[in-house]
Amino acid sequence: MSSNLLEEASKVIPNTAVLINLVSKRVRQLSNGQRPLVEIGPRMSNADIALQEIIEHKLVPEAADLSPNGA
Repeated sequence: MSSNLLEEASKVIPNTAVLINLVSKRVRQLSNGQRPLVEIGPRMSNADIALQEIIEHKLVPEAADLSPNGA
Protein backbone atom coordinates (compact mmCIF):
# COMPACT_ATOMS: atom_id res chain seq x y z
CA MET A 1 0.00 0.00 0.00
CA SER A 2 1.42 3.35 -1.02
CA SER A 3 1.94 5.77 1.86
CA ASN A 4 1.30 8.70 -0.51
CA LEU A 5 -2.10 7.31 -1.46
CA LEU A 6 -2.90 6.61 2.19
CA GLU A 7 -2.02 10.18 3.15
CA GLU A 8 -4.18 11.63 0.36
CA ALA A 9 -7.12 9.34 1.15
CA SER A 10 -6.96 10.30 4.84
CA LYS A 11 -7.53 13.91 3.78
CA VAL A 12 -10.78 12.80 2.14
CA ILE A 13 -11.81 10.49 5.02
CA PRO A 14 -10.03 11.68 8.18
CA ASN A 15 -11.59 9.03 10.44
CA THR A 16 -9.02 6.22 10.41
CA ALA A 17 -11.48 3.49 11.38
CA VAL A 18 -13.91 4.44 8.60
CA LEU A 19 -11.06 4.64 6.08
CA ILE A 20 -9.71 1.21 7.03
CA ASN A 21 -13.15 -0.38 6.92
CA LEU A 22 -13.94 1.14 3.53
CA VAL A 23 -10.60 0.08 2.03
CA SER A 24 -10.99 -3.45 3.45
CA LYS A 25 -14.48 -3.81 2.06
CA ARG A 26 -13.40 -2.54 -1.36
CA VAL A 27 -10.33 -4.81 -1.45
CA ARG A 28 -12.63 -7.79 -0.88
CA GLN A 29 -14.89 -6.61 -3.72
CA LEU A 30 -11.95 -6.15 -6.08
CA SER A 31 -10.56 -9.56 -5.10
CA ASN A 32 -13.93 -11.09 -5.95
CA GLY A 33 -13.83 -9.67 -9.46
CA GLN A 34 -15.45 -6.26 -9.32
CA ARG A 35 -13.90 -3.79 -11.74
CA PRO A 36 -11.91 -0.78 -10.55
CA LEU A 37 -13.62 2.61 -10.78
CA VAL A 38 -10.35 4.33 -11.68
CA GLU A 39 -7.57 3.77 -14.17
CA ILE A 40 -5.01 1.45 -12.70
CA GLY A 41 -1.30 1.60 -13.17
CA PRO A 42 1.26 -1.15 -13.21
CA ARG A 43 1.98 -2.75 -9.84
CA MET A 44 -1.04 -1.20 -8.11
CA SER A 45 -2.39 -3.44 -5.37
CA ASN A 46 -6.10 -3.72 -4.65
CA ALA A 47 -5.53 -1.51 -1.60
CA ASP A 48 -3.89 1.13 -3.80
CA ILE A 49 -6.85 0.97 -6.18
CA ALA A 50 -9.31 1.40 -3.30
CA LEU A 51 -7.34 4.37 -1.96
CA GLN A 52 -7.24 5.97 -5.41
CA GLU A 53 -11.01 5.50 -5.73
CA ILE A 54 -11.44 7.33 -2.42
CA ILE A 55 -9.08 10.13 -3.48
CA GLU A 56 -11.06 10.61 -6.70
CA HIS A 57 -14.36 10.58 -4.72
CA LYS A 58 -15.59 7.55 -6.65
CA LEU A 59 -15.85 5.56 -3.43
CA VAL A 60 -17.56 7.05 -0.39
CA PRO A 61 -18.57 5.52 2.95
CA GLU A 62 -22.17 4.46 3.46
CA ALA A 63 -24.12 5.83 6.43
CA ALA A 64 -23.65 2.48 8.26
CA ASP A 65 -19.86 2.86 7.94
CA LEU A 66 -20.01 6.23 9.70
CA SER A 67 -21.98 5.20 12.79
CA PRO A 68 -19.94 4.53 15.93
CA ASN A 69 -21.07 0.91 16.26
CA GLY A 70 -21.21 0.16 12.53
CA ALA A 71 -24.95 -0.44 12.53
